[in-house]
Amino acid sequence: MSDPRIAAHLPLLKGEWTTETARQFVSSKEQFWARDGLGHWAFRLDGKYIGWGGFQKEGDEWDFGLVLKPDAFGYGLRVAKKALALAQSDKRIPYVTILLPMSRTNHGVLRRLGAVPEGEIENEGITFRRFKMDTT
Repeated sequence: MSDPRIAAHLPLLKGEWTTETARQFVSSKEQFWARDGLGHWAFRLDGKYIGWGGFQKEGDEWDFGLVLKPDAFGYGLRVAKKALALAQSDKRIPYVTILLPMSRTNHGVLRRLGAVPEGEIENEGITFRRFKMDTT
């Protein structure tokens, strides 16, 4: 999250990324697990941390997010397919939403996954492109 190549695509990320902000971030994500029984994971490949992501319930909808380290960018489709397979097996999740910052202009992976663009949405004063993917 402190890598400028990552931070450039995380417009909701505010301030410096420190050990304390990382602890607060993990704690907030753990609260979703406690509340909803599902949340975010740390992703590993061959024992090496490559990023994080997963599901977060926003109102009645499940949002899917994925953030990979720059040296793992090529694994996005592979990781997303595994995570989304879990959503397809979970009866609570008829579809997922995916919000991309305006800085992300390549949506090919989302199309290959079956996500459909639904326009734009504002979150905390920042505009995102919204996609929806059926999981049934």
